[in-house]
Amino acid sequence: MNFKDQVAVVTGGANGIGRAIALKLADQGAAVMIADTNKDAAIITAAEIEEISGNSAIHATDVTNFDLCTELAALTADSFGPVDILVNNAGIAGSSGWHSRSFSTEEDWKLTYQVNVIGISNVTSAFRSQMQNSRSGRIVNIASIAGREGRPGLPHYSASKAAVISLTQSTALEFAPLNIRVNAICPGLLWTSMWEEVGSRYTENNSLYKGMSARQVFDAMVEEKIPLKKEQTPEDVADAVCFLVSDESRNITGQTLNVDGGFFMR
Repeated sequence: MNFKDQVAVVTGGANGIGRAIALKLADQGAAVMIADTNKDAAIITAAEIEEISGNSAIHATDVTNFDLCTELAALTADSFGPVDILVNNAGIAGSSGWHSRSFSTEEDWKLTYQVNVIGISNVTSAFRSQMQNSRSGRIVNIASIAGREGRPGLPHYSASKAAVISLTQSTALEFAPLNIRVNAICPGLLWTSMWEEVGSRYTENNSLYKGMSARQVFDAMVEEKIPLKKEQTPEDVADAVCFLVSDESRNITGQTLNVDGGFFMR
């Protein structure tokens, strides 16, 4: 895959899955704009990209703030030209302290939906005119296997990711006449800082995992839930993103791809 002379934007691109996506796109030749509230981490990732392709920039984007999203779009165009690839990766699992609670609060519901769903809408809307003028573009929204089936523990998060899948389909239908493709990815079980906090909740609230470390809970779930018996990685997701924004997927839109080792087979 070759994204030379193409412009990519990755929200939440400073760490974790977003960082892996940004580095992979850069490795394939794209100029990458990293949009993240964590400026320090974004600077570090941008420096890594500079060593790969020499084309990176950062913007301190809060995706819940539409004005900042329009600033991001303008800065991207000024720095590199109109966007070709947009990856909506920014997301949260809950409001402050979510990992220490055994139930979802109203603030968890509000903030998670604001970031995970409205945030995607804000960023996509901010870049729409650039893609419309070019009559081309590829968008990938990062959902989650939690959005495939309601599960206990984080209902607000699962519901927000189910909304991302539906939003992807609606946007794909709306943008298809503009020659803009829109797809989503559902990552499976990845060992991230977010999952470490989820694992800690399981040790406290689920008798099956009492006395286990968060990592032990994670490994047990991989063994129990994943047919391939392998955990997923940010690089796995990055590879899938590159496929969905490449010419090899030119006739794919409105789809949600599970990268989960067979967790959900649908």
